[in-house]
Amino acid sequence: MSDGANVWFNGKRVPWEAATVHVTTHALHYGSSVFEGIRAYDTAAGTAAFCLPQHIRRMLDSCKIYRMDIPYSAEVMAAATLDLIAANGHKSCYVRPLVFRGAGPIGVNPKKNPVDVVIFTIEWGRYLGADGIEKGVDVMVSSWRRMAPSTHPAMAKVGGNYVNSQFVTMEAAENGFTEGLALDVAGYVSEGAGENIFVIRDGVIHTPGLANSVLPGITRHVVMTLAHDLGFEVKETPIAREALYVADEVFMTGTAAEITPIRSIDRVTIGAGSRGPITARIQEEFFGITSGRIADRHGWLTFVPARAQTPA
Repeated sequence: MSDGANVWFNGKRVPWEAATVHVTTHALHYGSSVFEGIRAYDTAAGTAAFCLPQHIRRMLDSCKIYRMDIPYSAEVMAAATLDLIAANGHKSCYVRPLVFRGAGPIGVNPKKNPVDVVIFTIEWGRYLGADGIEKGVDVMVSSWRRMAPSTHPAMAKVGGNYVNSQFVTMEAAENGFTEGLALDVAGYVSEGAGENIFVIRDGVIHTPGLANSVLPGITRHVVMTLAHDLGFEVKETPIAREALYVADEVFMTGTAAEITPIRSIDRVTIGAGSRGPITARIQEEFFGITSGRIADRHGWLTFVPARAQTPA
């Protein structure tokens, strides 16, 4: 898959083929991992990781919530990410940092297993399809609910949480949809299998709050910031399922999905059945910054420095 690529594994760059784990690895059995997804963009001024400090901070927060001590500082993780992007020769890529309980005793208690840290990079295009960014995608409300409070830590990006996401995605695919949306335990809109959601009605942008069992998405925060910059009102509020069907526009956000419009939900056409004007305006700003066409006024781009491009 990635001939010649390197993986950062417990502080060292190793060949892709050598980045393996033992079958007793705790995360394989119990989902005891924390991870991030980061995009690096090919901008007019060079390759840059998008919101790198914010992603690293969320990963450390997830580790703290999960009671997992990561043996590397935020500065080390950020430097290793930039070094790996350069070493693998990417102009643009998707970066996956992963912290997990490693090989050791078999048993639910994770404290007896070591903590391993990995970073790898891959070439990855549009997560929800090449046309989705412009034409929008068709989604369904899943029969699977998001976790209730005090069951799983929704604010942490923990691997085990994504079993729920897999059920949402598989159900959607089996029914001919691009993606699934999940409701929370109270029946309010939560998020997609791997995306936050925004609902627009009469020019006001609504998005579920953290109490609706949503991951505090980095792209979610970016979109809210850009929307404020552009003069739009943004409300974090519970959203009823039926509000989706009568919305003027709906879009999803995420590092992989970026900003993807939704053209139908449960086969009900949203607005005009195409990307709406507010979604398009926010996309224009977002992709303008990530390409370098618009000034990075919020400091979201961390460029890969020449000093990082040294051989292993």
